[in-house]
Formats: sequence, C-alpha cells, structure tokens
Amino acid sequence: MSSFIFALNSTLPVFLVILVGRFFMRVAIINEEWTRISDRMAFKYALPIVLFLDIAKMDIHKDMDMTFIIFCMVSTTVMFFFIYILARIFLKDKTMVGSFAQGAARGSAAILGIPFVTNIYGDAGMIPLMILAAVPLFNAYSVIILTISSRRFLAGSKTRIQYKEIVKSIFKNPLIRGILIGFPFCIFGISIPPILDKSLTSIGSMAVPLMLISIGADFRMSDLTAKFKPSVVASSIKLVFLPLVVLPIAIYMGFRESALIAILVMLGAPSAVSGYIMSKAMDNDYVLMSNIVVMTTLFSSVTFTFWIFILRYMGLI
Repeated sequence: MSSFIFALNSTLPVFLVILVGRFFMRVAIINEEWTRISDRMAFKYALPIVLFLDIAKMDIHKDMDMTFIIFCMVSTTVMFFFIYILARIFLKDKTMVGSFAQGAARGSAAILGIPFVTNIYGDAGMIPLMILAAVPLFNAYSVIILTISSRRFLAGSKTRIQYKEIVKSIFKNPLIRGILIGFPFCIFGISIPPILDKSLTSIGSMAVPLMLISIGADFRMSDLTAKFKPSVVASSIKLVFLPLVVLPIAIYMGFRESALIAILVMLGAPSAVSGYIMSKAMDNDYVLMSNIVVMTTLFSSVTFTFWIFILRYMGLI
C-alpha cells in the first residue's frame, strides 16, 4: 500500500498540473502565444540548467559501478533504436515515428528517479549513476531520432542523409549543451558557488511547471481520440514491455536493491515531459508525444506498483 500511495504522490500531481494548464487555456488565462513562449523558455534555458545542475553535482568518484553504468548505456541504446526501427516499419504515417520512438523509450528518470528511490531506501542509491549513464543518451538519441523524423527532413527524404547536419544539431541542442557543460564540474569536483547555485536552481525550477501547463494547454481530447491507438501502443511499450524484457536480464546479471529500482525507473518511468517540448521545437508530431506523456503519467502509478510488488515478492528489493 505504501508503494501505491508513493506512486500516486509521484504521478498524480503531475497529471493535475496538466489539467490546470487545460483549465487556464479554457478560461483564457493563457493562450497559444503564451505556450509558444513558455516552450521556448523551458527548452532553451530552464531545462538545460536542470540537466547542468544534475550532472555537475554528481560524485562519480564515489561508489562507481562500471558494470551498472555499462548496462544502463547498452540498454538505453538498444531500446531506443529497436523501437525506432519497429516504428519505421509499422507506422504508416512516418511523421509519427520520432515522437512514437521517443515516447516509448525515453522516461523522466531524472525527475521521478531520485524521490522514488529515496522514499524506499532513504537515499538516492544508484539513481545518480543511472542518470549519468542514461540521461545524456536519452537526449542525444532523441535529437537524432527527432531530426531524421522531422517533417522538414522527411520532405527531402529522397536526398542523401546529411550526417554532419545531424551531428551539428545534436551539439546545438540546448539540452545536450547543458549536460556537456556539467561534465567538467562532475569529473573534476568543481563546486558551484552558492549564490550561482541558488540562482540557477530557481530558474531551473520553472522547467517542469512550464512544460506541464503547456502540455495541458495544447491538449485536445479530439487529438487523443484521433491518435489513440499509437498512443496506447507506445505507452504499453514504455510501462509494460520494456520492464518485462529488460528486468529479467538485470536480475540475471545480479543487480539488486537500489540498483534494480534505478533500472526500473530508467525503463518504466512515465515518458519525459521534456520530450514533448523537443517534439514541438523540432517539427515532429507533438500531439502524439503529448498524448503519450499524459497516458504514461496517468497509468504509471498502476504499473509501478505492480513492478514493485513483483520485485518485493521475489525478494529482490
């Protein structure tokens, strides 16, 4: 019951803020121009600051587990591109491919992971290492997939793929820049001055509310109905299929306790809200991405409770 209550406390507040965004739009407190500006603010400034702080404050020299890090990196790589290939094969509307693949693979590990593990074990456990291993790849692979699946790119799909442009777009991405700037602080143990730290934290704290309100403002029930099937399939892959396939491998490799919970968060957390901003900013199907975020957020309390129950019943956590 405690795990169920915690899952509700982790996911329902997010969903309620989305509903608040929809309410604000209906009563004309905000409009489409507001969502455009807030999306830009979140994508170019607030989110990169959040990622910079997450990476910069990690202590990679303490309790370093290279086996765990490599497992997270390999799992992330395989699941991203396996889902992308399946989406390219089976989705008739190719403009959906980028958002479908990102929504089915990329979870809100940084936002949900630390409070979830802390609630169970009293500290962050292996979550920081998982973030270090997986979150940069989440963003890099998302940029690659969204770039080659964008409407602009597909419009010229008969031409040769410009790999230099893809690499360039990755390093021009504000989220990737935030992560890269954070690495020297992490590796060399550079402390951020308290005044700067508090200022950046204040700016970064705007990211999630801005994104959630914007999702709610852009959400249309008719859109959910129109794209219900791909949203359900992507959500099922994210919440059920990935944990079902990868967790047994992690268990076989000997991961237990907080390491196993960290892997569960990496696999089965709700689709990242930042993915919606990226889909919209990079000319992909942001309506589909919004629907996947809403669905996975809504149902993750149920699926998380189920996976936690199974792992506890097996004596693994």
